[in-house]
Amino acid sequence: MAERSTATSSSQRPASAQHATDSEAPEPVSPAVKEATEPSSTPEVHSGHRLAKRYRLEECITRLDGFSSWRAVDEKLRRAVGIHLLPATHDRARAVLSAARSTALLGDLRFVQVLDAVEENGLVHVIHEWLPDAVPLSTVLQSGPLDAHEAYALATQVSQALSAAHRKELAHLRLTPATVLRTGPGQFRIRGLAVDAALRGISSPTPQRADTEAVGALLYAALTQRWPYGDGAYGLNGVAGLSARDSLATPEQVRAGIHRGLSELAMRALDNNGATAASQDPPFTTPQELSAALAALPRIPPPDPTPTALAGYQHTTFQLGAHRQQPVAPARPAPVPAPPALPGRAGAVLKWGVSALLIAALGLGSWQLADALLKGDPPSETTPPAAPPAQGEEAPPAAGPVQVESVTEFDPEGTGSGQNPELAPHAIDGDPTTAWQTKNYYGPSFGNLKDGLGLILDLGETQPISGITVEAMGSTTVEFRAAAADADSMPSGLDGFEPLSDGTGDSLTLEADEPIETRYVLVWLTELPQGGDGNYRGRITDVTVIR
Repeated sequence: MAERSTATSSSQRPASAQHATDSEAPEPVSPAVKEATEPSSTPEVHSGHRLAKRYRLEECITRLDGFSSWRAVDEKLRRAVGIHLLPATHDRARAVLSAARSTALLGDLRFVQVLDAVEENGLVHVIHEWLPDAVPLSTVLQSGPLDAHEAYALATQVSQALSAAHRKELAHLRLTPATVLRTGPGQFRIRGLAVDAALRGISSPTPQRADTEAVGALLYAALTQRWPYGDGAYGLNGVAGLSARDSLATPEQVRAGIHRGLSELAMRALDNNGATAASQDPPFTTPQELSAALAALPRIPPPDPTPTALAGYQHTTFQLGAHRQQPVAPARPAPVPAPPALPGRAGAVLKWGVSALLIAALGLGSWQLADALLKGDPPSETTPPAAPPAQGEEAPPAAGPVQVESVTEFDPEGTGSGQNPELAPHAIDGDPTTAWQTKNYYGPSFGNLKDGLGLILDLGETQPISGITVEAMGSTTVEFRAAAADADSMPSGLDGFEPLSDGTGDSLTLEADEPIETRYVLVWLTELPQGGDGNYRGRITDVTVIR
């Protein structure tokens, strides 16, 4: 994932795609993005060098324009990390530190997380997650385009993530197939939010438009296995114009069988040199607009399973002849021989004996059934039907998750704007890639600054529940608390919630001793796990209330 820079201009480049990896041809720079090109000295470091007495540099991935990027090992936590390194005197050192710290506070797991950003001994280093099993989209596309279902997942996840980032005034500006990582089927993460652009001095007067066009280019490439411009990049061939105006060919013109709705949305997002000429709808100007349009599409089902996934399927093999190939039928299992019959009189006696036993058994069973019917008793093994509820009495509610109407951050000892109240809905959105998180503390018990903090779940009305499930990042101590059944408003203090159960772990099921009735449930954190930067923070990815 190493990268190099260039300053050639072109009118057919997406605003966000500015660099290719070292194994690919360099890219021109779009006029929508301006990139600083002043050279600066590269830090004098080497493999084996240690930073902050814990990070050991292993392999240099990128070295250009005064900064370097490394794969390293966090010797304290014994895990791989990525590090961007540049001198503290570098012209862009302040901008890199600011971008990294802002990104770290976002807390959106759809982005590769920034773990630390510090200046030490004349060097600025940014520590970020290293995902050894993730594969860049540029590598995935070498084997072929994505199917419509996964291309939809790619565009949806990336546009939604960028919408969340832009709400925090963070832009990517270098969104390319090399910075989007596939972590599993239909699962993608984005690396380099704000930081990659800051490292290279990239800016744009229209950052939302630049990122939107970049998502359109990703969707186009995912559908066609082609980079949507005349020059290829990221190991993909380019797309030549089809008319005198040299307008961009639609994905449907490039490859047969493309999903028409996705094809149109890709063109509306690109809006590059007549890209939207085939559509009567206006181009998208923000990732949020693209995300809303994707959500409005009819459901795109996953592809049918291949024959190899079907039970009992056997590959047909071929024998190569001098002139043609002839299929070889799969071998059939040999028939199982029937057991030999008993010879002569012994066999006949055995058959008559078995028949007599069967007749006797049937007669005995019929006599018992008739006797039970005459006495009016039901058969002994028959289970009597359940009695229906009495008239006017409601049936008990079915077991299962309870709908949560809203979630609110609860920090009774906090001041100012609280922790991250805008992230609270992430805890009930059912998406394991998003999370609500606390601020950083210098100890597991909130640095002895407070007893705890948490989330209040409003169920909309008082109703019976039995417990909650909590999914967290790192081993976290959580208490399950609930307000009184007659509470008509959300309690403002901890004493308004009765403690019911507690536990420690990253996947918890907390249940009350007996079912209760409440409207307000409190998920109360008392001990936090340590993050890779040495700070302690709580992260809750999902909370479910159980009936």
